[in-house]
Amino acid sequence: MNERSQHLLAIRPVIPSAKVSAEMTSDEYFQNATLRPIIKLQNPLLLAVFANYIVKHKNRFYELTLQKRLEYIENAIQKDIKFRNALKGIIIGQFTEQEYIDYIKNSSSLNKRMMNMVVKRLQDQLQVFERQVVALP
Repeated sequence: MNERSQHLLAIRPVIPSAKVSAEMTSDEYFQNATLRPIIKLQNPLLLAVFANYIVKHKNRFYELTLQKRLEYIENAIQKDIKFRNALKGIIIGQFTEQEYIDYIKNSSSLNKRMMNMVVKRLQDQLQVFERQVVALP
């Protein structure tokens, strides 16, 4: 294992609930061993990127109901190909070389898992995207 791979693995958070076992499919294994820790590590950046997406799209997000905001997140990631590719890059850039080799064997399925996880993570943190109201003295 090269130095870059060692450093990448060393900074990843451990997720006790992300169980890994021999009975899992290769996609499940990759999801729990690689994707979950990377997405957790990249969470602050993913939040910042989505906050910027909101601004770039004229803050329309803030005019929506709660349910529509959840749909907005999903639609942004599923339908805006440039945005989706940027998010994939944020995650794939954290792969070791071996993980990348494993990823390209079934990238289509793993991309779906990856984006579903990002959608869920952003939806679960919806409160982060509330506009900050500053009280004047």
